[in-house]
Amino acid sequence: MKRKLNLLLCIILLLPLDLSAQDKQVKGKVVEAETGESLPGVSILVENSTRGVTTDVDGTFEIRVLPSDKLIFSFIGMESQIIEVKNQTYLEVAMHPTASELEEVTVVGFGTQKTKDLVGAVTSVQPDELRIASSDLTMALAGRISGMIAYQRSGEPGKNNVDFFVRGVTTFGYKNSPLILIDGIESTSNDLSRLTTDDIQSFNILKDATSTAVYGARGANGVILINTKRGREGKAKISLRVENNLSTPTKDVELADPVTYMKMANEAIMTRDPLGTVLYSEDKINNTLKAGSNSYIYPANDWRKILFKDYTNNQKYTLNVSGGGGVARYFISGAVTHDNGILKVDKINNFNNNINYKTYSLRSNVDIDLSSSTLLTVRLFGNFEDYRGPLKDGDEMYSLVMHSNPVQFPAIYPKDKDHEFVNHIMFGNYYREGQGAYINPYAEMVKGYRDWNRSRMTAQFEMRQDFSKWVKGLTVRAMANIDRRAYMSVSRQYTPFYYGIQTYDSYTNEYKINMINGSNSQSGWDTGTEYLSDPGNAYKEISSNFYFESVLTYDNILSDVHSLNAMLVYMLSERIESNKNTTTLQSSLPFRNLGVSGRFAYTYDNRYHTEFNFGYNGSERFYKDQRFGFFPSAGIAWSLHNESFFAPLKNTINKFKIKYTYGLIGNDEIGNPYDRFFYLSQVDMNNASRRAQFGRGDVNYGLNGVLVNRYANSEITWEKSLQQNLGFEWEFLDAFQINLDFFKQKRTNILMDRSFIPETMGLSAAVRANVGEASSQGVDLSLNFDKQVTKDFWLSAMGNYTFARSRFDIYEEPAYKETYRSRIGYPINQQFGYIAERLFVDDEEALNAPNQGFNSNVMGGDIKYLDVNRDGKITAADQVPIGFPTVPEITYGFGISAGYKNMDFSVFFQGLANESFWINYAGYDTNGRYIGISPFVHETQVMKVISDSYWSEQNQDIYAFWPRLSNTINNNNAQTNTWFMRNGSFLRLKTIEIGYNLPKNILNKIGASGLRIYVSGNNLLTFSKFNLWDVEMGGNGLGYPIQKVFNVGLNLNFN
Repeated sequence: MKRKLNLLLCIILLLPLDLSAQDKQVKGKVVEAETGESLPGVSILVENSTRGVTTDVDGTFEIRVLPSDKLIFSFIGMESQIIEVKNQTYLEVAMHPTASELEEVTVVGFGTQKTKDLVGAVTSVQPDELRIASSDLTMALAGRISGMIAYQRSGEPGKNNVDFFVRGVTTFGYKNSPLILIDGIESTSNDLSRLTTDDIQSFNILKDATSTAVYGARGANGVILINTKRGREGKAKISLRVENNLSTPTKDVELADPVTYMKMANEAIMTRDPLGTVLYSEDKINNTLKAGSNSYIYPANDWRKILFKDYTNNQKYTLNVSGGGGVARYFISGAVTHDNGILKVDKINNFNNNINYKTYSLRSNVDIDLSSSTLLTVRLFGNFEDYRGPLKDGDEMYSLVMHSNPVQFPAIYPKDKDHEFVNHIMFGNYYREGQGAYINPYAEMVKGYRDWNRSRMTAQFEMRQDFSKWVKGLTVRAMANIDRRAYMSVSRQYTPFYYGIQTYDSYTNEYKINMINGSNSQSGWDTGTEYLSDPGNAYKEISSNFYFESVLTYDNILSDVHSLNAMLVYMLSERIESNKNTTTLQSSLPFRNLGVSGRFAYTYDNRYHTEFNFGYNGSERFYKDQRFGFFPSAGIAWSLHNESFFAPLKNTINKFKIKYTYGLIGNDEIGNPYDRFFYLSQVDMNNASRRAQFGRGDVNYGLNGVLVNRYANSEITWEKSLQQNLGFEWEFLDAFQINLDFFKQKRTNILMDRSFIPETMGLSAAVRANVGEASSQGVDLSLNFDKQVTKDFWLSAMGNYTFARSRFDIYEEPAYKETYRSRIGYPINQQFGYIAERLFVDDEEALNAPNQGFNSNVMGGDIKYLDVNRDGKITAADQVPIGFPTVPEITYGFGISAGYKNMDFSVFFQGLANESFWINYAGYDTNGRYIGISPFVHETQVMKVISDSYWSEQNQDIYAFWPRLSNTINNNNAQTNTWFMRNGSFLRLKTIEIGYNLPKNILNKIGASGLRIYVSGNNLLTFSKFNLWDVEMGGNGLGYPIQKVFNVGLNLNFN
């Protein structure tokens, strides 16, 4: 019996040992999928049991389980996950936000609001959607944001900022771009372009009166709100991103070969003047490009290949560290970008004049809990830009390729025995008696360089006090910001030594060259130098900005059915500048503004929403009676999906919301920003143009006179914008989201010069008043799809569409006899010009046609215009609206992203429509530089499209691309007309990216929490009817081309 008892005891003792051998200790960590940040407080339960644990402050956990157990991970606002233990001993769990929580809170003016309670039109963009292979953030805006019109006109580093407008352009006044606020501070488009996507926490666009009214006089053109990241409690998290890319022009302008150029140059002379003298002999034409010919005697320059490389290399590095403890949290980041141009460099120079653009930025955001209810936030930021490039910018250098003679001289001559000790570059040129030098574009590029530096440093201090202990939901916040900016540019250059052919022996093929502009030269050209000098155009400017705001907020759920959000804001700002525009007393005074704003939002039972906003602002620009403006707005919304009658549809239609807003917004940025204090006259008491002379002969005395540059007008006041918005929001099947908004806007009080004041009044300056009016209407639409199809496969898609059409309502213009000449009723940026019917068949038809004088001799092959008013002559009275506006009315974009296990892929298309631009026949820019494409004018080369299709005596094609040739500007053909009008519509493959996340077992070996390697491309493919240059550049096609980019990068994270 005793033996039996002992055996039974042994069995009992061994039984739990056998059972305990089957369970095991499992450790792990839970992070947020999108950011990789730890998630404390996550509930972890063993399925079908009450056993469980929660993650600690750094997201880690430990739990004893059986291999057959399943663990349920759940956290408020995150999608729950069930994971089988099996033979795993360490689990890394990434939790995704639920669809209902992704946008639970939306950043709005001076605070946040629950997304479900929003009444205004606000578009939120995930920062990852803005990440492209470029150092310019604004290049990612085009086509990605409903309600935003955006396009790019240049690809030059440091200058390729995108033009963008919220819901188009509805004013012909000075300010038409949106207000940009980064961490609450007014910023420029350049500041936005240099912002790093890895620093962005939220990116929102406020589009209607209800969302922008709190900004009063600053919000008339929409608002872009950006908040940067902040630290979270937990151990330090490090993220490193490295990118390297190759960029090359999307498309280059094709030019005719040099022989064709010379033949057509001769034809251009003879076809207009049969007795004229041709420029190029048969000998020169026949020997150019001929095998065995001397290329220095018969040059055939491909200036593009001489000046530019095919591609260039760029780099971008970003690093950020975040973390903190119970008292303080931090987010610190740094970024370096290095963009290069595609200009070639001559090794003889001891300097590099290729475009070399570098940016450096450093950001520090620190939150400190001074007490359980008091939070101090300190934000420090510095951004520095260094630029080195040619004396002329990249746009002009590219233009010189087109506007330089390809056959008159070589770019440089090699050293010969007579010049073996020369220490300078021997640039080619051609001497013409009594005339200046030809443009040698290579000499223009390498003869010097320009440096400029721009810096910005900000310090922001914010204090937030929570009074919820006394009044639930009551907080007070105060913020002060100091922003210092500086800019400096300096140039260095030498005067090139030019050489030309002195003698040439065709039998021996030997030649001699001589210096054209040496110290003893009689050419009259500037003498060459072998040293760098200061051309005297150094420039600098500085500014200091101070901004303060205080905000009182009450946000509380009063009961199960009542919630209230109220806010009151006081703000003031002061800006001091020193630059070329602050030369007068008025312009040098500090710029000051102040205002009060408020919001009152009420929601009943999550079904009915109302909101009232206002801005009360003061501006120094107006007389005391007009100085302050009150700008209110109101909105209502109805969440039908929360109605009881909607319950049967709730599983299919998860959300259905209707909203309407109406409000008035102001704008004091009218006229030039340095044209201040409209209620004061500007009088020049010492004006040389009004000088009077007294006496005669050797005995005389002069005294400058008085000139009124501006007449005072105490009635000038705010430009006003009355806005309406009707919006609809839908969500279907927990995967589809649709937002649709219809909007209207009416602009009044637009500042204009009065046009009906007769010259006989003797006024010396234009009289201005708030007389202009304009309006716009349109629609913006966004579609989104996001679904976790299987455990390993996810899919998302997006699309957006924006249409915005404006029109003139009141515009001061002459009282035209022909009503069609009036701008009233037509879009802002609408062009007026002549309707080109075709080209004249021959000289006889041109002679018998209605008079097309334009101070030019109209001949066969010139453009034949429609006599609209049938008065027998072509005059300004025949100009009509032609084409679409020069700012597109339609922008759109669509894309798809997918992921399977560790791989991901995304592609995005962008396009625009309803835009016209004009091929520049023979125009000049604002600096007097010729930018037209008319061949032989200012030595302009021949585009291949012209040589392939132009009117000639032998080919009288009345629908040829180019009219009759001419070696001077033909004013008849140079008019704004439909012949050179082109459709700017296009669809572009904007970005494509493939990425791979390394598996955890490899990451564990290097101690990393994540490593993603990716390749991407920008601007890879374009669909358009226009193919002479990149269509997005519009009429700037001869400038620095938009770049196609091939990029490789990696993102490494440590937790």
